[in-house]
Amino acid sequence: MIGRLRGRLEYRSTDHVLIDVQGVGYIVYCSERTLAGLPGPGQAVSVFTDLLVREDLLQLFGFATLVEKEWHRLLMSVQGVGAKASLAILGALGPDGVGRAIALGDWNTVTAAKGIGPKTAQRIVLDLKDKAPGVMAMGGTLTEATDGPGDAVIEPVATPARKAPRNTSAQADALSALSNLGYVAGDAAAAVAEAAGALPDAEEAELIRAALRLLAPKG
Repeated sequence: MIGRLRGRLEYRSTDHVLIDVQGVGYIVYCSERTLAGLPGPGQAVSVFTDLLVREDLLQLFGFATLVEKEWHRLLMSVQGVGAKASLAILGALGPDGVGRAIALGDWNTVTAAKGIGPKTAQRIVLDLKDKAPGVMAMGGTLTEATDGPGDAVIEPVATPARKAPRNTSAQADALSALSNLGYVAGDAAAAVAEAAGALPDAEEAELIRAALRLLAPKG
């Protein structure tokens, strides 16, 4: 299994790049969002990868973070969602956006991805809702694929339609705190996601307070 590549970007296309790793060229397919964050030809680059193996096909997919890679693997586990659809969703929403949409049960946001209809979006939210908290919690502990002085930085691209929260680590810590308080993982994830969307610059304590208000019994 090829889990990560670090080398020189040779060229880019509309849906993939060629990365030269010590004389061997790897074609790596990426989402539009990840492609937009990659450097130009001739520059150093590093991406996490997932290898798709079929009888007549080997394809590598590249990701800026391990969280993005994990969402790709989970999305592809949903019936009717292939690699192309998964990359379309990640390109439209980004990994944080995917987590928020699934945690909130917001299937309509998922339909913003090209080729994703209501039925598929609803199936994604239903199938992955229980898995969202675990992936969202990963966000506070994982770094981007670039870690060496010669690597180009892959900058996440914000979704134009809404301001993307910049407090990924705080969200993970808040989610962990709420789980420790005894809240059901799915409910806690939905509350944290909603609070983070409203307070994109909030720190852990503020997110916890906001999430607790959302979780408080109504009436």
